[in-house]
Amino acid sequence: MARTNPFDPTRHSEGNERPGVKPHPSVRKPALAASLILTRQRANGTTEILFGRRSGDHVFMPRKYVFPGGRVDRADGYAPLASEPAGPVREVLTRCMTERRARAAAAAAIRETAEETGLLIGESGTISRPRPAWQPFAAAGLAPAAAPLDLVARAITPPGRPRRFDAWFFRAPEEAVAARADAFTASELEDVRWVPLEETGSLDLPIITRFVLAELAGHMKGPAPVRCARVTPKGPRVDPL
Repeated sequence: MARTNPFDPTRHSEGNERPGVKPHPSVRKPALAASLILTRQRANGTTEILFGRRSGDHVFMPRKYVFPGGRVDRADGYAPLASEPAGPVREVLTRCMTERRARAAAAAAIRETAEETGLLIGESGTISRPRPAWQPFAAAGLAPAAAPLDLVARAITPPGRPRRFDAWFFRAPEEAVAARADAFTASELEDVRWVPLEETGSLDLPIITRFVLAELAGHMKGPAPVRCARVTPKGPRVDPL
């Protein structure tokens, strides 16, 4: 899969904001965000990725296919994790943030995946007095587990946008899914489905998602650096962290 320029100026307005919605004032500091790329291997060797389509009612990236993910909440730093992020993942994250924020980013990727797909990345465990976000885990006899997560990429929304995110993209194999939440009903993502990596070009994807998929393809070939896509005063850059 060819690597793409995530900040190609010809692709900036590819439906990222819903028509007719008045833009918010520009934000300077990007909000920390996390997404989880769930992968599975078919018997024929094909790699599939889990995607969902954002509702047309969303202001940000309506009708786009995306990985489960979202903004990191303050409470994510106190998530009742059964296992912490693996050493190599934590080492990369903490080059750019504190230990607590690194932990929160991993927890947010797990939480958002549960909220948007019903899939629980966890291990057997007990959560005392779980917050609402972790109640599906507690009901399944699980605690969220960050150890299975790898890091693929980071992307920072360019300045001047009405919504800016410092987004970290994690990856986990389907085998890390311990259960599906009882009585789960999709509300944030529509048409959640597995898509072969070679066929993702047919989906309506945000340009940054295409960048991350290209990075994922590189990681699947062997050890590769985690790279960050961002815009500097000298122009767009993609650099190893």
